[in-house]
Amino acid sequence: MKPVIALVGRPNVGKSTLFNRITKTRDAIVADFAGLTRDRHYGDAHLGNREFIVIDTGGFEPDKPSGVVAEMAKQTRQAVAEADAVIFVTDLRGGIAGQDHDIARYLRSCGKAVVLAVNKAEGMSESPLLAEFYELGMGEPHPVSAAHGQGIRSLLEAALAECDFGPDDADAAPPEADGVIRLAVAGRPNVGKSTLINAWLGEERLVAFDQPGTTRDAITVPFEREGRRFELIDTAGLRRKGRVFEAVEKFSVVKTLQAIADANVVLLLIDATEGVSDQDAHIAGYILDAGRAVVVAVNKWDATDDYQRQQLERSIESRLAFLKFAPVLHISAIKRQGLSALWKAILQAHASATCKMPTPVLTRLLRDAVERQEPRRAGRFRPKLRYAHQGGMNPPRVVIHGNNLDHVTDAYKRYLEGRFREHFKLVGTPLRIEMRSGRNPFDTD
Repeated sequence: MKPVIALVGRPNVGKSTLFNRITKTRDAIVADFAGLTRDRHYGDAHLGNREFIVIDTGGFEPDKPSGVVAEMAKQTRQAVAEADAVIFVTDLRGGIAGQDHDIARYLRSCGKAVVLAVNKAEGMSESPLLAEFYELGMGEPHPVSAAHGQGIRSLLEAALAECDFGPDDADAAPPEADGVIRLAVAGRPNVGKSTLINAWLGEERLVAFDQPGTTRDAITVPFEREGRRFELIDTAGLRRKGRVFEAVEKFSVVKTLQAIADANVVLLLIDATEGVSDQDAHIAGYILDAGRAVVVAVNKWDATDDYQRQQLERSIESRLAFLKFAPVLHISAIKRQGLSALWKAILQAHASATCKMPTPVLTRLLRDAVERQEPRRAGRFRPKLRYAHQGGMNPPRVVIHGNNLDHVTDAYKRYLEGRFREHFKLVGTPLRIEMRSGRNPFDTD
């Protein structure tokens, strides 16, 4: 098993910057803004041939009794419980705060191995200010600069010295990424994305709070169900551009759009109590443009009456008409209703997105479709569709070769798409039709 190291500290001491430096990624959002990270965020890292897992946590305030800060503290406590060693991150330039003493007291009570990191110490590794941090009782302070990469190796050496590597851990091959389905949960703020993932996991893995904008980063959680491996990606809720005021929220939008683009399947979550908004349609449009397989889930279905349900179904038909290929399911994340059917739809969408379509079958379907309905004549010539083959997956792409194909209408492409979908039973995935005309050998231009 890989050892686990948790990064713990008060807000805005540079934990996410240190996380990005250790994992050599930019997975955690970083900005000069206290309280940016809220969920615990996992990443793989290595030092030489030693591999380990790093957990980034939110600003830790152990004594907060309620509110979103208390939920963040709960996430940090869980990260400490999972960790083999803890890196306690403090701020040299800001000095020791009362919260640092509270955190040190909590970590001593947990009995975990703790390494004290004094961040923002660029050019100050010999500073007398370091002596102040001995009063925390966490042993020797390690001066580091997460932003500049100074002192990181010695810090990790100290942390890993507290971890128990098995005899084969150093030489173990990294797990295969093949077969892992990346599932992004997207939607407007406060529709229940984190609640749904927590219901799947059976634990409060993500902060779920009755306040829009609680999730700010795209959080990835490994998950296995019935032998299938998944990466569940909880994304920040997307608002209209005119309502994105905080700079931090603009970062969240970018991370959410990146998560959608990188996913295999996107679950679009809609709030049944509020109906389908323009923003839901915008998010659906982005998913379609990205070519991702999509399943639409209407959450909080149990909180609506018959009239609301009828209105909602009409609005889905009108505002999400371009997602007719996507299955629509009714669920209640908080009551865990409809989740089994939702998983079936997700797996079916993924299977459709990665479907293999043999060239002979596609060509036969194309010729049958042309015999039934020829494309419209353009001037003196009618487009000639000769053969088809698969040009890619996720989304599936069908490339059709022939002559004068520039004049094939969009309506005829939709007709062909329907024929291909019907035969291969494609559900939940867009299908791209690409026309390639042969070059005229007598054309001298």
